[in-house]
Amino acid sequence: MARDRILSAIDIGSSKIVTLIAAITEENEARIIGVSTAPSKGLRKSQVVNIEEATEAISSSLEAAERMAGVSVAQAFVSVGGAHIASLNSHGVVAVAEPEKEITSFDVKRVIDAAKAVQLPTSREILHVLPRGYSVDGQEGIVDPVGMSGVRLEVETHLVTGGATAIRNLHKCVSELGVEVSGIAFGGLAAATATLSDTEKELGVVLVDIGGGTTDVAIFVEGALSYSSVIPVGAINITKDLAAGLRISLESAEKIKLRLGQLPKSPITIDEEKPKGKGEKDDEIDVSDLGLPEGMRSISRKTLIEGIIKPRLNEIFTMVGLEIKRSGFGGMTPSGVVMTGGGALTVGAVEAARRNLAMPVHVGMPQRVTGLIDEIMTPSYAAGVGLLLWGNSTGKSESSSSLFSGIGKMGGAAQVKGLAGKVVDLVKSFLP
Repeated sequence: MARDRILSAIDIGSSKIVTLIAAITEENEARIIGVSTAPSKGLRKSQVVNIEEATEAISSSLEAAERMAGVSVAQAFVSVGGAHIASLNSHGVVAVAEPEKEITSFDVKRVIDAAKAVQLPTSREILHVLPRGYSVDGQEGIVDPVGMSGVRLEVETHLVTGGATAIRNLHKCVSELGVEVSGIAFGGLAAATATLSDTEKELGVVLVDIGGGTTDVAIFVEGALSYSSVIPVGAINITKDLAAGLRISLESAEKIKLRLGQLPKSPITIDEEKPKGKGEKDDEIDVSDLGLPEGMRSISRKTLIEGIIKPRLNEIFTMVGLEIKRSGFGGMTPSGVVMTGGGALTVGAVEAARRNLAMPVHVGMPQRVTGLIDEIMTPSYAAGVGLLLWGNSTGKSESSSSLFSGIGKMGGAAQVKGLAGKVVDLVKSFLP
């Protein structure tokens, strides 16, 4: 355990805040040692609307995870969502620094910087610059050009951008707790990291992450993220519809929705004949054990599913279909749709997606983690688990400063920078 690096992820969503703490083993596996979920406060549609309440909710989730793991969190990766997320694809070209020699990582960095040089309003920030593919002297489809010979290097990149204010507010909520933000990731990219296989990404796949207040859409083509967007409708809208339709509170509606999701999946559809002799009782769902304050004891399944839930699911997947059409990658996703997030467990969601999108659909579960995973092996935790995996693959330099965590929460990063600075000064002193 002493040699394991500690990595933390805080998935800040509209309905819940999930904190995961993992020990990264020598084999580079993420072993979960701390898990905590707290109800969201001060957030609406994944955006901070009350800093004080949001900070308090993040704090309660973080403290509970720290107690379980027995470690203090100094740095964490944070997810970001909301309708302010947008994306665009960009092209970059550079001449190789030394044409007679091989392409180096410095050339790759230069070409990515060139692709990043796009005009954006001051109110927007670039979250991710994801290379989709390189070409050297006109030869396309190159995954890693380092070590190849050539004079002209090009790259196709996918840029995920977000509202600067929304990102800054999220950053502030976490920083106020004395936790350094190691990196911020788009929730859809994080969920994809945990649920999609390399084969699915290579063939082409659409990830639909249905959260509480928003639905993230991420389209992968030829192994790379090629389109990202957020739809401002989520599972909370289904709960609100149930509350309005049945004239009950939101809390009671949420209980009924969860009960429906837990019922054994039966192939009975609206058009199917009911078994004879059972009468109307087959349609009734007993909710007397939920202890609803409204005193409701049984509800018609047909009214709930066909009358209230199905129209809202149809609306969500119609909007997803429009996003797929807008992306221009509609015919390039033979792997179909992978649905994840808490909303994926809604009764009839898979059928509604198949019907509206005319593509194969399945529910994606988080993968590639070990340890305390019994509680988190559901679609609701896909973004949190993916955030850990994304942080492990991209942020090793940030998390490695946990070696200095004994010095203090903010001391680790400063210590590393100071050490690097001294080495640079020493080298400079030997230069003519």
